[in-house]
Amino acid sequence: MSGIEALLSELQDIPAETDRALVRQKSRDFFWYSPVLKRQLDKLTAEAVVSPRSEDELARVLAACVRHRTPVTPRGAGTGNYGQAMPLCGGIVLDLSGLDRVLWAKPGVVRAQCGAKLGEIDAVTRASVGGELRFHPSTRRTATIGGFIAGGSSGIGSCTWGILREPGNILGLRLMTMEESPRVLELRGPDIQKANHAYGTNGIITEVEMPLAPAWTWVDLIAGFPTLEAAARFADGFTRQDGIVKKLVSVIDAPVPQRYFKAFEGVIPDGVAVVLLMVAEPFLDLVPGLLAAYGGTELYRRETEAADVPLYEYSWNHTTLQALKTDRSITYLQTLFPPPSHLAKVAEMAERFGDEVPMHLEFVKFGGEVCCFGLQLVRFTTEARLAEIIAAHEAAGCPIFNPHAFTLEEGGMKKVDTLQLAFKREADPHGLLNPGKMLAWENPDWTPRDGVHLFEAAG
Repeated sequence: MSGIEALLSELQDIPAETDRALVRQKSRDFFWYSPVLKRQLDKLTAEAVVSPRSEDELARVLAACVRHRTPVTPRGAGTGNYGQAMPLCGGIVLDLSGLDRVLWAKPGVVRAQCGAKLGEIDAVTRASVGGELRFHPSTRRTATIGGFIAGGSSGIGSCTWGILREPGNILGLRLMTMEESPRVLELRGPDIQKANHAYGTNGIITEVEMPLAPAWTWVDLIAGFPTLEAAARFADGFTRQDGIVKKLVSVIDAPVPQRYFKAFEGVIPDGVAVVLLMVAEPFLDLVPGLLAAYGGTELYRRETEAADVPLYEYSWNHTTLQALKTDRSITYLQTLFPPPSHLAKVAEMAERFGDEVPMHLEFVKFGGEVCCFGLQLVRFTTEARLAEIIAAHEAAGCPIFNPHAFTLEEGGMKKVDTLQLAFKREADPHGLLNPGKMLAWENPDWTPRDGVHLFEAAG
């Protein structure tokens, strides 16, 4: 009997899947946005998928995996882009989509199990307390709240509320450790950062408590501008209008929307840069005057929930997805254009790279200041050229959160998170949770100078 067979024999009443095709399907996320990750990860698969339906079943699975020293890769809906849910070392994929209940909602706050979908949470909170989640990724209709916390960082709503690491944007996390006798812990206050955006490497999040914003009727707007500079200046100014309730301020330069936004063919004139907006309905009368001040023109308006595909699915990481639907040579970057010189840095990089790196900006609050994240498209040629583009941005003072790396450190702040490492030593002493994704586990002194993925080094 193989190790996986022995493991599953202990868990016979818990749903499990060993069919190779189905296991391979559940062993994948959207890593293929990156040609680098596609080369590295495309052939990886787990040996089985296990799908607990309760915390009790989850505890049994984790305890059995510890006894058998079986690696565990947690998964929500698998909508991440960086290989967060890819099993580097075989073992099992832990499908948490069965823990999907909204546990309770009160004015201003909701608590849900990790597998609850973001859209379904909003449906419950809108109906019961008139609130909605402060922000969500462009995969709102499919993503789960646990996957968003473990693998995401910001999204639609960040123009008002900042990013997940901002104090107050997560109120509580309940998680289970991976030990011989798994413990259930509640993290609150600063302790939340022990497991926030940790890819499930140091505990399995089972419940999330989140603040709510007032639920508005949202309206999608597309505005056109003659130049990228005018679009970016408007977006920066609009984000600073704190009296206008907004959820999305996204700048996309020509020719990206003209080439790749098939649902808007004929709506966006050639050569026009666009700003995608989500604005609360009572504030729409204020938009035309602000557009006119920057030379902008309204091109499209529709209530968000009435659209077949809401405008947010053309923003953030979905801008890249829209391009990939017709051009598989496209990839992307994730760039911080830091304040207060973010607009000047955008202009500098746009001038330097032109149509090789078409500009896509998401305006956000970051540490209380307005700036923009670049999710620029890249017309990919070689990995060497991609590395040159990344290096040029960083040399110019525009940090890259590398979407072509699957480890926490390389894709994040390029340093070891000592808080998360210490918590992993406590919660996962055998290093079985999502192994290979935290470089510091094997090398606590890792720095970017080491210049190699742990997985590649091990291979």
